[in-house]
Amino acid sequence: MEDPGAPKEVAMRVGRIIGVLDPGGAQLSALRLTEALGALGIVSTRLLVGDATPAGLALAERFHLPVEAFRVSEGITQETSLQWTPCEGFAEWLAPRLTQVDLVHGHMFGAWWAAAAAAPCGVPVLASEHNALTWPAQDHTAAAARAAARLAVMFAHGPAAGAFAERIGLPPDRILPGRSAIGTLDRRPIADLPVPRITFAGRFREDKGPDLLVEAVARLADPPPTYLVGDGPMRSRLLSLARQRGLADLVRLPGWVPAPERWMAGSSVHVVPSREEAWSQSAVLGLGLGVPVVGTRVDGLQHTLGSGRGLLVPPEKPDVLAAVLADVLAGHRPDPTPGRRYAAEFTPPAVAARYAEVYRSPRCQLTDGIFSR
Repeated sequence: MEDPGAPKEVAMRVGRIIGVLDPGGAQLSALRLTEALGALGIVSTRLLVGDATPAGLALAERFHLPVEAFRVSEGITQETSLQWTPCEGFAEWLAPRLTQVDLVHGHMFGAWWAAAAAAPCGVPVLASEHNALTWPAQDHTAAAARAAARLAVMFAHGPAAGAFAERIGLPPDRILPGRSAIGTLDRRPIADLPVPRITFAGRFREDKGPDLLVEAVARLADPPPTYLVGDGPMRSRLLSLARQRGLADLVRLPGWVPAPERWMAGSSVHVVPSREEAWSQSAVLGLGLGVPVVGTRVDGLQHTLGSGRGLLVPPEKPDVLAAVLADVLAGHRPDPTPGRRYAAEFTPPAVAARYAEVYRSPRCQLTDGIFSR
C-alpha cells in the first residue's frame, strides 16, 4: 500500500530538440523515447524542431506530440539541414522556448549546438549524436568543440560518434553509449507476402547501400521477391537498376511505412548493406523478430551483429553478399536466441528507463560549462 506521507517524485520537464524531423530511424527513436519517458514522469510538452518536412510532422502526430518547427520544407538537403549545420537563427528561436524546462536534450549536431547556445544558465544540456560526423558540406568540428563545453552528457550512437565526442574534448565520463528505441516486435507478417523473401528497411541513400542489395540479388541463381521498404532520393535509381538487372518483377518498393516489422516478420533474411552505419534499428528489429540478419562490417554494425547475432560481409562487395544470401536461403541460419536477447535491451520501456536514470543522475548537474560561439 502506498504511503501517503512518502515524498512524490516531481515530474521533470525536458526540452527535446531534433535537428531534422522527417521519417527516419533517429527521428522514430526520439519519438518513441519521448513517449515512453512520459510514463516515467519525464515529459516533453512539445517537440522543438529545426527542419521539418510535412511527412515528419505527420509522423509526430502519430505519437500525439505537438511540434514547433523553425523551418518546414519538402526540400531539405544534407548540405543545408540542421542535422549537420550550426545556425544562429535557430538558437535565437529556441531560447524563449526553453525558459521553463529542467533539462534540454538535443538530437543531431545542429540541435545540440543550438541547445548549448540557447539553454538558460544552470539548465543541463545533453546531446545525442546518431551519425558518424562526415560533414556533407562544411566541417564544423571547431564549432562542435566550443559547444561541447556546455554539454553534461553526449549519448554516442556507435564507435564513430564516440570517437568524435572524444575529439571535440568531452571527457570519457561524459560520453555514454546511445540507445535507440526500436519498434514493436510484432511477429505477424502482412498477409499474402511471399515466402521466401528478402527484406531491407531504411532510407534510399548512398550510405544505406540499397543499390548493393539489388546488385547482390541479381547475382543469385534463383532470386526470391525482395522488398525494399522505405523511401529517399535513390528511389528512381533503384527502380532503374532493378529493370537493368532483369529484376523489375522481383524488387518491390512499397514506400515508407510506420511499421516495417510487419514486412520483415517471417522473411527469409533481412539485409543491412550499409556503406556507413553507426547503429541500425532495422538490424536490431530483425534480430528481435528472429529473422536472420546480414550486414556489412562497418562501424557500429560490427558490434550489433557480432557475437553470433548476425552475419557480416565486407562493404561494397555484392558478390560476397550474394554468396551469403544464397547460403541463408538454402537454410543455413544463425541461432536466433542471441539476437532476440540483444534486441530486448532496445524496446522503448528499456531504453526510456536508461535515459531516465541518466536524466536524474548527478552527472546532469554538470552545468558550469560556458558556450562560446
